[in-house]
Amino acid sequence: MKRSVFGILLVAVAAWVAGCGSPSQSGEKSAEKVVLAERGWDAFNRGRLEAFLNELGRAGAGYDANHPPYVVFDWDNTTIFLDIEEAALAYQLENLAFGATPEELDTAIRAGIPAGDFVKDYNNAAGEPVNIGKIAPDIIESYTWLYQNFDGLKGKLPLDEVKKDPHYADFIAKLRFLYDAISDTFEHSVSYPWVTYLFTGMTEAQVRKLTVATVNWQKTQPIGKVTWTSPATLPGKAGVVSVKWKNGLRLVAEMQDLYRAFREAGFDVWVCSASFIDVVREISSNPEFGYGNPADRVLAMELERDAAGRIQPEFRHGYDQTQGKGKTRSIERFLVSKYGYGPCFIGGDSEGDQNMMQDFPDTKLVLIVNRLRKPGTDLAKFCALAVESHGKADAKFLLQGRDDNTGCFVKSQLHTKLGSTEGGLLSK
Repeated sequence: MKRSVFGILLVAVAAWVAGCGSPSQSGEKSAEKVVLAERGWDAFNRGRLEAFLNELGRAGAGYDANHPPYVVFDWDNTTIFLDIEEAALAYQLENLAFGATPEELDTAIRAGIPAGDFVKDYNNAAGEPVNIGKIAPDIIESYTWLYQNFDGLKGKLPLDEVKKDPHYADFIAKLRFLYDAISDTFEHSVSYPWVTYLFTGMTEAQVRKLTVATVNWQKTQPIGKVTWTSPATLPGKAGVVSVKWKNGLRLVAEMQDLYRAFREAGFDVWVCSASFIDVVREISSNPEFGYGNPADRVLAMELERDAAGRIQPEFRHGYDQTQGKGKTRSIERFLVSKYGYGPCFIGGDSEGDQNMMQDFPDTKLVLIVNRLRKPGTDLAKFCALAVESHGKADAKFLLQGRDDNTGCFVKSQLHTKLGSTEGGLLSK
């Protein structure tokens, strides 16, 4: 018996109701909810992140795969423990992994540095002030000897042999000292790009290979402070100087999980870092390191390159430095213009991230890795808000504790200083 047109329509409607329900805007079936592993997360933070992932992601009713939400993470001391740029510098110095001639390195270490003395904390062992005019000749004199003698550059001696010469200790101590002196004396707009200039003469492939070697080396190193002092036998113009720096970079399992969870939930994941772009692209995308972030989803410091692809000691024309307000401008230029809206989530740890944490009205959640920041900054205010709103379902700011003795997250908002067992919030 033939069905009536009306009967056919009833069957069709019933089938749609039973099989489809109310489809999401993307037309996809509802996704399973994302769950974060417990690990070292503060329990409230973990729950708030899970709720956020499932509310705005594929499991949420309003998810649109054609217009996905996107998130932006800082890299250094947020996604990882410690700073990949500083770790790469240590690896360069330990292994004399440079691509510059002495003349090129001289240009690179002087680029953009004012002539005035460094702050008093960087006086030499005799209490005398140091400046770029005094220390640059010492660095280049020692580098020239190394360049002419090390078989990894233009010489014939293996690394273990050149390390026995005082020029090696002089070079690594004074160049590492110079990095800290510049950072503590001048504006971030001077110091942040300066360290990237030390890749002068290298290609992208060489920097990415160096990054892999850096991470694998750092994973074998104990977490702690290292002291380098230049030899008294080579005082030069700057005199004897000493520098302490943190060693022991670690990959962070909780952040690896979070990157993966955002992708599984249908978010686009971006990194915006003040480190050099080739370095961040490698560590964030290399499957060996567990973050799985596509290399083309990185905004970071850019430098000019010559026709052969060799890095030049000059910031890329027309680009903003990806620190402070420059992070906001870069996100606006490359991401807001692409998506038509701002990031829904920001992850950061420092004052260099506080602009992007507050400049986008679309941002609904901010994760802050607690590093005991100074009071009085916007970041400190955000941390205080995180403390006040802890446990509330609509909390916008999450403060996640970390132990600097291990590089691991702790199950609270507390941060434990290196060499201490005491935790705290917002202290200097």
